[in-house]
Amino acid sequence: MNKITVIGTGAVGSTIAYTLATQGIATDILLIDIATEKAEGEALDILQAATYSHPFNIKAGSYEDAVGSDIVVLTSGVARKPGQSRLDLAQINVNITKSIIPQITKYAPDATYVIVSNPVDVLTYTFMKCSGIPENKIIGSGTSLDTSRLCTTLGGMYNVNPADVNAYTIGEHGDSSFTPWSLANIAGMPVEDFNKDVTLNKDEVETFVRKSGGEVIRKKGATFYAVCVSVCHICKALANSTDTILPVGTMFHGEYGIDDVCMSLPTRIGNMTANGKVLLPLTDEEIEKLKNSANALKEVINGVEI
Repeated sequence: MNKITVIGTGAVGSTIAYTLATQGIATDILLIDIATEKAEGEALDILQAATYSHPFNIKAGSYEDAVGSDIVVLTSGVARKPGQSRLDLAQINVNITKSIIPQITKYAPDATYVIVSNPVDVLTYTFMKCSGIPENKIIGSGTSLDTSRLCTTLGGMYNVNPADVNAYTIGEHGDSSFTPWSLANIAGMPVEDFNKDVTLNKDEVETFVRKSGGEVIRKKGATFYAVCVSVCHICKALANSTDTILPVGTMFHGEYGIDDVCMSLPTRIGNMTANGKVLLPLTDEEIEKLKNSANALKEVINGVEI
């Protein structure tokens, strides 16, 4: 039995709660939001699907009700507007996160925290610096969504199941993210060799991965389906007794010469903890791209008050 608390019941938070419930990932779900009636309405709506789904309990409540949570998913913050970068949100959402930290950690000190709000890498860093929660119990959703976008795109191009594409987007969840193409493959073959009839423009693919979220926001106002499935996949992996390797955000401590910043590399997660990064055999050029991503994030971190 897993208890998962979701803080924030906007489009992302409520869809995460719905997916956790209907996929059977959590049996006990708590929704917390300053808009209490909104949280109550979302809980009631999701609860009434229980007849045709997995057994679960869901309710809206307060921070005190988070006692015993195995996982806390943080989605609170100001949403990104059309044309606005994730990093433009930094100080506003840093302040929101800092206001939430003492309220939730008081009642759920042993939970694993999954940070989803943007800019996710900056907020993951903020949570680590301000919460007192062990670093291996704090995970940013990071580039798990970007990697799904990448594999879906390549799967469509090569007409294969996206799950059979072995490729990652790493670094910042944002404009400095990149794909280490030296390691990307389908069935053990470099992607570009899998089908010579397909023309692979790597720059175009990476640009699409970075920009498609903004395109969704422009067309429908928000992104939430894909990110919610990505976050729920992280929660499911955390609940497993064996490790799953996913590209999520954790703190760097000297890897590739990078220190004191949170961003994504493939990481072993399971048993409710992050159990270490997978240090990929990156090329020198790819290491420089990763350092560039770290520097872009540090510039934002240095520009906000944490």
